Amino acid sequence: MNIFRFAGDMMHLTSILVLLLKIYATKSCSGISLKTQELYALVFLARYLDLFTDFISVYNTIMKLVFIVSSTAIVWCMQRNRVVRRSYDKQLDTFRHYFLLAASFALALLVNEKFTFQEIFWAFSIYLEAVAILPQLVLLQRSGNVDNLTGQYVFFLGAYRAFYILNWIYRYFTETHFSRWIACISGLVQTALYADFFYYYYISWKNNTKLKLPA
Repeated sequence: MNIFRFAGDMMHLTSILVLLLKIYATKSCSGISLKTQELYALVFLARYLDLFTDFISVYNTIMKLVFIVSSTAIVWCMQRNRVVRRSYDKQLDTFRHYFLLAASFALALLVNEKFTFQEIFWAFSIYLEAVAILPQLVLLQRSGNVDNLTGQYVFFLGAYRAFYILNWIYRYFTETHFSRWIACISGLVQTALYADFFYYYYISWKNNTKLKLPA
């Protein structure tokens, strides 16, 4: 644990809280990609298979539970809640996310740190997380206007990955044997996907105008 990882975790947690606030306060999931939320739920379920077998710390266990419960709750709400699901933009959320699933799993079988059940699913979760935001970004581009809470959600999600890059740099220089290269490279790819969004987010903040993404 270091300050950069802790900051990244807090950014990640904030992004989820913002999304839950949007759904709870507005009773709407407009502008939110169900496919991205489904991918994130799979990411956490696959990554934290060790939840009840490997204890690291109370903090670690609590964070794992929070991410699993919150991600599955969001998916359930968007699919099953009678009020919220009516606002889901199904016609805009058409990204073929099953290609991301298949490619991530195939890559996990080929490139992993150890060819075991748990390590393969860990690698799968890392690769899938790197591209899970794509359906959300495509939906926002198609819709054009981005409401404030949705923009904040994506911003904090991108900030989480940026802090984790700093975390990996710090660990590289402070740890004798640093071996999380799969996570590092995947994290760089994921952060790069946010570059266009961050640019328009900055322009919106600078000019004090509503966030808009080019179609």
